[in-house]
Amino acid sequence: MNITRRVFCATLAGSALPAAAPRDAFDPARFRRYNDEFNRRDLDTAERAIGNSAVWEWLSANVPLFECPDRDIEEIYWYRWWTYRKHIRATPDGFVITEFLPDVNWAGKHNTISCAAGHHIYEGRWIQNKQYLDDYSVFWFRKGGDPRRYSFWAADAIYARYLADGRAGMPVSLLPDLMENYAAWEKTHLDANGLFWQTDNRDGMEVSIGGSGCRATINSYMYGDAVAIARIAEMAGRAELASRYRAKAAQIKSGVERLLWDEAAGFYKVLPRGEGQALAGVRELHGYVPWYFHLPEASHAVAWKHLMDPQGFAARFGPTTAERRHPRFFFEDKHECLWNGPSWPYATTQTLVALANLLNSQEQGFVSKRDYLGLLRTYAMSQHLKTEDGSVIPWIDEDLHPDTGEWIARGLLHKLGRADKDRGRYYNHSTFADLIITGLVGLRPRADETVEVNPLVPEGAWDYFRLDGIPYHGRRLAIIYDRTGRRYHGGRGLRVLVEGRQVAASNRLDRVTGALPEKT
Repeated sequence: MNITRRVFCATLAGSALPAAAPRDAFDPARFRRYNDEFNRRDLDTAERAIGNSAVWEWLSANVPLFECPDRDIEEIYWYRWWTYRKHIRATPDGFVITEFLPDVNWAGKHNTISCAAGHHIYEGRWIQNKQYLDDYSVFWFRKGGDPRRYSFWAADAIYARYLADGRAGMPVSLLPDLMENYAAWEKTHLDANGLFWQTDNRDGMEVSIGGSGCRATINSYMYGDAVAIARIAEMAGRAELASRYRAKAAQIKSGVERLLWDEAAGFYKVLPRGEGQALAGVRELHGYVPWYFHLPEASHAVAWKHLMDPQGFAARFGPTTAERRHPRFFFEDKHECLWNGPSWPYATTQTLVALANLLNSQEQGFVSKRDYLGLLRTYAMSQHLKTEDGSVIPWIDEDLHPDTGEWIARGLLHKLGRADKDRGRYYNHSTFADLIITGLVGLRPRADETVEVNPLVPEGAWDYFRLDGIPYHGRRLAIIYDRTGRRYHGGRGLRVLVEGRQVAASNRLDRVTGALPEKT
């Protein structure tokens, strides 16, 4: 038995959980049709740790069940879990999560790339089996990972996972590694102005208009990591250390607000390195990343007026990675990975997380729940491919044309006949399920024993939705909305159940909170 098969068998056996509370006949089998269709059309024939013959057993045991009246959103939710498990790779160093399925020469050990590792952890925190991310988190710092090959919000992602599972042991055990990683970034990428710099390529955003320098991306990541390290230090009883990292976070926040915010443009921009440099003269989608980490001042919400503007970032298969009104929008370059206008799922994910954070934290008049649902639906619709026989199937790849939906890198590599022409198939460079769970359905992970739910489904948009079997702080949650009460027969409105017991409810799609019951 090879290592992949051996580890998978042990993992599948270890994924058994205590008997769950009744699901009101919400049977996982009703969603198997998605899995079977994905398997039927699968173009990937390589052996995986979790192969197609076992994937439905794995899905039904490991991921939250989700249904809603929007079939595109529902289908892509299941599709993205089906693709995510392809990237769970069994190695002699434990499980890792890959970005590309085939090996690429810019990856590190076991084909790992730190660029999207934060997305991998945010998405994977909702899987029942904890071994995958336990191994993956340790790998980056102790088993040969290269966490600084690309920008990576490592501490923030590991802390975000703790907010979902309530297991303090992993982040506390990694605290020395996270501090060492932060110090290494300071040594190589901290400029005299107090901000971090990064090339657009090592931000994973090559061929951009704004270019390299002090970017909102790397500085937001480092801010998020400093805040996370401070919180983990508090969990470890190290108050002085927590205070030191809060001071680091405050310094970054001050610098971002003073040096990267363009008051006239109402947007965060790139500041090239060197004395006397002016901010880049373009709004780029990564200017929303500070909201991913709750960094901005409330007055800067004005930046969001450009998100749904057709001359800003809005597009049929968008959002675009640069504002359309800029004269260098989509400038010509022979490189297949362009961040000067194409839509990238990586950046769309960051923008949707940032938008959810904004909508959950402050009142403003620039974007709404309806915009969140609209952009999420656009994102779901973009994840398709028209096949040679004319069928349109679920698909995730690299960058796509924001107006036509064509997968750009795939098309160019196929046209050139490159050996790596199919490298982007099932590309694991973004999230989708986490956006459903924490954004649309609205589970807002917390460190305490309170469950908080604030759906971003606008009132009147949907008659029902249900997310069931959510692993949260060692319990199973169900979040159910039934406008009429006739679909699930449990009453009208929004209900939150923990192990089958109702802990919060509302007749409307409002924010609700409830106490988590004692673990049984």
